[in-house]
Amino acid sequence: MSVFRKLKEKVTPPKVNVSITLKKPFFTLGDALEGVVQVESQEEFDCTEIRCELECVERVRRIKRVYNEALKREVEQQVWESAVVFSAKPQLAGALHISEGFVQSYHFKILIPPGAQPSFKSLDRVVAWGLKGVVAVDGRPDAVSKTVELQVAPPSQVQQAPLTVSCKYCGTVFSQSEVKCPNCGAPRTA
Repeated sequence: MSVFRKLKEKVTPPKVNVSITLKKPFFTLGDALEGVVQVESQEEFDCTEIRCELECVERVRRIKRVYNEALKREVEQQVWESAVVFSAKPQLAGALHISEGFVQSYHFKILIPPGAQPSFKSLDRVVAWGLKGVVAVDGRPDAVSKTVELQVAPPSQVQQAPLTVSCKYCGTVFSQSEVKCPNCGAPRTA
């Protein structure tokens, strides 16, 4: 193998297409995020693992005072600060040898924590959920899918099912809002 080819391999990821397909377009906090990572290779190489990476990143715009060398004084400057609020990297497959023409689908299921933050965008705050598939390789950059931005909403107000009662005469179960049994017509007693 030539020196140039070895150097090229150290700075380029393997020739592999990684894509993600989700079972539904949006999610709520507490949902299970389900989908498939598809791997199609045009090159032979060894990978250390195949995984998904789910991240929730919060970015906030703040005003900071910084010293300006040209003005010789402190000035206010807008900066964006970011923090990873949630991260999960479930492994879908361990180390394996991938040959040219390799095609495989890997199913995944990741629980979105019910206490996490929903997706949000405003002028000074952004909460974004991103998901990508990764084919990890030692000694060179990983092959990565495009990052899919997820829409994660807060759970809607759960409508409580109406309380039910059973008829003391025929045993039919019906809503407590009913005045009489829909089966035998007896008046509700409870």
